[in-house]
Amino acid sequence: MKIDDSIKKAAGLGVNTPAARTGKSAEKPAVDSKPGDSVHISSQLQTIAGQLASGSVFDSEKVEEIKAAIANGQFQVNAEKVAEGLIDTVKDLIHSRKG
Repeated sequence: MKIDDSIKKAAGLGVNTPAARTGKSAEKPAVDSKPGDSVHISSQLQTIAGQLASGSVFDSEKVEEIKAAIANGQFQVNAEKVAEGLIDTVKDLIHSRKG
């Protein structure tokens, strides 16, 4: 029994073909900047940028302690804290979409 390739031969489908992506260009459009344009960075982003610059993004000793606790079977998850964090994240996402 032979499998029919009629889907690939159908005109106008263009599945996974480069010609089907004619709306996208490889070049990025040029951005015109005006003398009055300015960018404001949030305080949270400024804090993160400062941490990245100083190399103190995370505490490597704390990470090693957690890894050892997991390996030894001593790491305990605080389900209430995890649930609160998830709820806070969802609230933030909802508020960011409304605003």
